[in-house]
Amino acid sequence: MRETTPVAGQAGRQGERMSGLHFHPLTPERWPDLEALFGPRGACAGCWCMWWRIPRTAWDRQRGDGNREAFHTLVAAGTVPGILAYADGRPVAWCAIQPRVAYPALERSRILKGVDDQPVWSVTCFYVAKGHRRQGLTVRLLQEAIAYARGQGAVLVEGYPVAPRKDTLPDVYAFTGTVSAFQQAGFVEVARRSETRPIMRCDAGEATLKHEVALRAPHERLQSR
Repeated sequence: MRETTPVAGQAGRQGERMSGLHFHPLTPERWPDLEALFGPRGACAGCWCMWWRIPRTAWDRQRGDGNREAFHTLVAAGTVPGILAYADGRPVAWCAIQPRVAYPALERSRILKGVDDQPVWSVTCFYVAKGHRRQGLTVRLLQEAIAYARGQGAVLVEGYPVAPRKDTLPDVYAFTGTVSAFQQAGFVEVARRSETRPIMRCDAGEATLKHEVALRAPHERLQSR
């Protein structure tokens, strides 16, 4: 999902398109919404958001229905693995966020292994439905995910976006988000072991406060007129 920063004249139209959005944690009763959003391909290649959770051999073995069943079992047991975005009552986007320990594949990665021993929550995956991409929705998802994590006690939130070498990036390679989206949501780079894969963090409390102020601003401007 390649997100772009709005140029003059576009920001207002993007705001109008996104004004009807609602966000909810993925709970068992919302599982059918995730299935509808991901479709038969499980978002991408039968992943069902299991890529960072299990060894590669297990992911390959249960790719497709096996990954769907594994993720459904997780959700049915009461684990909240992320946030769903809705537009006009329909699920249109997904952001995976949990404590980093929920994603053991990160620690097995030479590039994305832990920076330090501080407890962090990790944003590991995005999926935005066609027709809703390139409208800044990834940034909104990040902001809502940070607020949710803060409500669960998170102090630091971490992400692993792609820093493309070119101006464009195929959607399939941007499932962890882009640097520009994370920057807009208040993240800063804390490590880079690969040219194209930085590790970024934000203070959950500070980022949530800025998001809340930004959401109030249009309403306050209207009231002052």
